[in-house]
Amino acid sequence: MAHTEWKDAPGLPDFSLLKRLARDQLIFLLEQLPGKKDLFIDADLMSPLDRIANVTILKQHEVDKLYKVELKPIVSSSDQLCFLIRPRIQTVKWISDLVNADKVAGRFRRYKIIFTPQKFYACETVLEEQGVYGDVTTDEWNFYILPLDDDILSLELPEFFRDNFLEGDQRWVTTAGSALRLLQSVYGSFSKVYGIGRCAKMVYESWRELMEDGEQRTRQPEFAKVFLVDRDVDFVTPLCSQVVYEGLVDDLFRIKCGSVEFGPDVTSSDKSIKVMLNSQDKVFSEIRNEHFSNVFGFLSQKAKNLQTAYDKRRGMDIQQMKAFVADELKGLKQEHRLLSLHIGASESMMKKKTKQDFQELLKTEHSLLEGFEIRECITYIEEHINRQVSMIDSLRLLCLLSITENGLLSKDYRSLKAQYLQSYGIEHLLTFANLRQLGLLEEQQAGETLTVMESKVGKLVNDKTVGKLTDAFSSLAKKSNFRALSKRLALVPKSGEEYDLRVPRDMAYVFSGAYIPLSCKLIEQVLERDGWTGMEEVTRMLNGQEFAVTGLDKEFVCIKLYIMFVSYVKLLNGGVVV
Repeated sequence: MAHTEWKDAPGLPDFSLLKRLARDQLIFLLEQLPGKKDLFIDADLMSPLDRIANVTILKQHEVDKLYKVELKPIVSSSDQLCFLIRPRIQTVKWISDLVNADKVAGRFRRYKIIFTPQKFYACETVLEEQGVYGDVTTDEWNFYILPLDDDILSLELPEFFRDNFLEGDQRWVTTAGSALRLLQSVYGSFSKVYGIGRCAKMVYESWRELMEDGEQRTRQPEFAKVFLVDRDVDFVTPLCSQVVYEGLVDDLFRIKCGSVEFGPDVTSSDKSIKVMLNSQDKVFSEIRNEHFSNVFGFLSQKAKNLQTAYDKRRGMDIQQMKAFVADELKGLKQEHRLLSLHIGASESMMKKKTKQDFQELLKTEHSLLEGFEIRECITYIEEHINRQVSMIDSLRLLCLLSITENGLLSKDYRSLKAQYLQSYGIEHLLTFANLRQLGLLEEQQAGETLTVMESKVGKLVNDKTVGKLTDAFSSLAKKSNFRALSKRLALVPKSGEEYDLRVPRDMAYVFSGAYIPLSCKLIEQVLERDGWTGMEEVTRMLNGQEFAVTGLDKEFVCIKLYIMFVSYVKLLNGGVVV
């Protein structure tokens, strides 16, 4: 979610500097291979690269043809090949095979590999093992941060979460630390750094080491405070359905690298259109944070205003018409085109959400967050799975149920798992294993659901009755951290209270007034207290590891810590800037 203008708020730093730095370094690396060359680009780097250096810029620096890395034999006839890739072993092996194939064919070419954001020792080891280390030159493009909007920065590392939190691969920690060092070197030292989570601690320590090793510069800081938040501190927020316009666009069309591709159902043509979603889009900038129920009214008013602006040309003389065409017409046409796309997107979202019983989905999510009617929620989830409404939404509901209830009863876990596998395929056994390892979808272990009261009752009744009582007491048996956190931080507004979505009073409006994002609430509390003091109970329930540091060169206030390099307001949409 983008920055909202507040009175007396300081201006935002000029993040275009980061783009210029990245572009200049890339051009320097390309020029180290003089002459015409073909450039092979990793698929997930094509969109970020286009925002830094488009095709025109690349052509100006003797890039002849561009290809997407597809891990198959190439058709390039160039004598110089340059590869812009992520540091992945599979891709390095593919390049090694190309070099060796050229050797066998007796063809001489020059090869250059540019790793981004950094190269790893494992990749160089592969080149050595494949016998091509001396045939290629390698370099690093330190492309750590991509500005997506005036106030949103992204590391654009889609594999970070899986590598770190699932597989325990910490190679990207240094990358995140380097990104912080870059920000500090360009925009000045941060006055305060707060964090919580194991990975955040490692990122901070990596950053501190890099700053100690590098040249220290003193300048007026443009950032006051930095928060480092591990994703696993708050899994609930991204599992909930967003109901602001930008969130719904992301849910249905998937925003990637700050842009979205609208299909024929939105464009009213036979073509798809890729649209940048940022503050430059005047229509989007005004509705991105609006609750979806308010969007159609705004778009309707916007259409009337545009028509009024067009109607001004009636009755104009020649000079006035000339000025209108030169100064206003182009902007009006652009705004009209964007307005048509956003109206089409809104209509498409309305159709899809009605078809998928969106209101029932929201009601179920809200019940899970509040801890009410859990058995009815499970029934709805079973129906959702069996009707095959949405594979992803079904998983989201299962994970939300597990986290809010601190795991599922064995019989519920096995039943829901079996139904999901029957509906979507046995290959999702691995999905369940991964979710279990992450703590997103867990089965309560035997003995965890027995309470003291049940044990006493068990002495008086037979086993069959105890089994029924077990179900009744299951939600009380093991205190859920989410429930305790929700109560302690008032994450779920009291039911029965009216919530005016047109005039939101807190961050809960993103979820129709049902839930305040945990990450945002933590940041709010830390800012109010200027640290973690008084939040010991909360941090204990979040497994501790919180920290607060004043100035990079100062000692730790507490050696406990917090990854996601987060834009505070962006998190309101459940978004993750990683």
